[in-house]
Amino acid sequence: MKMIIGGQWIDKNEKIEVKNPQDDSIIDTVPTADKDDVKKAFDIAEKGKELMGNLSSYERYRILKKTAELLSENIEEFSQTIALEGVKTINEARGEAKRAATTITYAAEEAKRIEGKIVHIDADYRECNRFGYWIREPVGIVLGITPYNDPLNMVAHKTSPAIAAGNAIVLKPTYLTPLSALKLGELYLKAGLPEEALSIITGKSSSIGDALITDERVGMLTFTGGVEAGEEIMRKVGLKRVMMELGSSSAVIVLDDADLKRAIPSIVSGSFWAAGQDCIGVQRLYLHQDIYQQFMDGFIEQIGKYKVGDKLDESTDMGPMITKEEADRVEEWVNEALEMGAKLLIGGKRDGNFYYPTVLETPPKKARVVSKEIFGPVVCVFPIKDIDEGIREANDSEYGLHGAIFTQDIDNALKAAEKMRFGGIMINDSTDFRVDYMPFGGYKNSGIGREGLTFAISEMTELKMVIVAKKEE
Repeated sequence: MKMIIGGQWIDKNEKIEVKNPQDDSIIDTVPTADKDDVKKAFDIAEKGKELMGNLSSYERYRILKKTAELLSENIEEFSQTIALEGVKTINEARGEAKRAATTITYAAEEAKRIEGKIVHIDADYRECNRFGYWIREPVGIVLGITPYNDPLNMVAHKTSPAIAAGNAIVLKPTYLTPLSALKLGELYLKAGLPEEALSIITGKSSSIGDALITDERVGMLTFTGGVEAGEEIMRKVGLKRVMMELGSSSAVIVLDDADLKRAIPSIVSGSFWAAGQDCIGVQRLYLHQDIYQQFMDGFIEQIGKYKVGDKLDESTDMGPMITKEEADRVEEWVNEALEMGAKLLIGGKRDGNFYYPTVLETPPKKARVVSKEIFGPVVCVFPIKDIDEGIREANDSEYGLHGAIFTQDIDNALKAAEKMRFGGIMINDSTDFRVDYMPFGGYKNSGIGREGLTFAISEMTELKMVIVAKKEE
């Protein structure tokens, strides 16, 4: 497949092989972009931002609405692509494709709601004879950098609010899963997006990353990835608007009055969706000591029924890790925790790029399976004596993206909502719940700013204040 620069399909002699992580078979190839391609993309985007800035909000709405309709008409095709190039089962991929269509639909609706506000200048003690208002204008060019775990919907979250706000887009999807992004780019162009407003560049960050993030024409950078990569970007990006989602070590508290028939399946799904390669997947689980064994009996029983295997098999529950290196890392971290005293309750099994659902009991806090983002199918469980201990332990992390609590006590639910230091608190639900228009982001090392269509559009626009001095009577 070719890459897109200024709406044109561009090929290169040097290629990147896109592989199915299940068996390392080659699905397709994409061009390896260089710094000249990056410069060309931004040169064209300069023209694209002018074209986008001149589009009415209705025209932006129409382009996005048409894109969502085209995607909805091709859900199965996109689902196959997501499943083949990524880590999701076909059923998980269908869910992502449908979500991406709704994400773009939400963005279309928000394109017509970018409003300003009257400022009452005469409220000042000086009784100024002036009239004021503020409006929002596009930043110009939005640079998006996306990871592998949501190769379509994550791209939709970068591109659709940028278009809704009237910006040109330069997107670099990860080289591991670029096909979904390119296919979505094709739909944007079919829907009438000005060609100059869209570039989707394929390549490795080690080669073109610096050229992308340091270009002075970038009005705003939106990045999803790891903390180390985020820190490196911040050292180099300069004075630009930045929005980052950098991962998590999501924590769930289950109190002694929780409805376990609801909690157990919710937490199982939240732990092993996309083989745990989910930034809001459950990683740390704090169980009240009075229901600890009852919960664990049901939890382990359900995990034992999980089917791991062929992603395209309709009956498969969980697929592989994205690469051998990632499977190696998860295996290393689990073995480290076991050597440090953790107890293996289920899993710990490796088969190529597949790592089976794994539960570790009471690993030490300094073990990487606890202190860092595992981004794999591993859950760490700990007993607690009360909610205060649960909140304290949940907050003891460098991350703060999503947290959750299961309880029937409204006072405890609200106490957790107040005291847990996370960007999102789920009550009687898993940490991996999200609707795409809600504010999404975290505290501490989990990122900067908030995604979600209204909130992303705010990040992708500049606020302009206008003051009109009235004629003296």
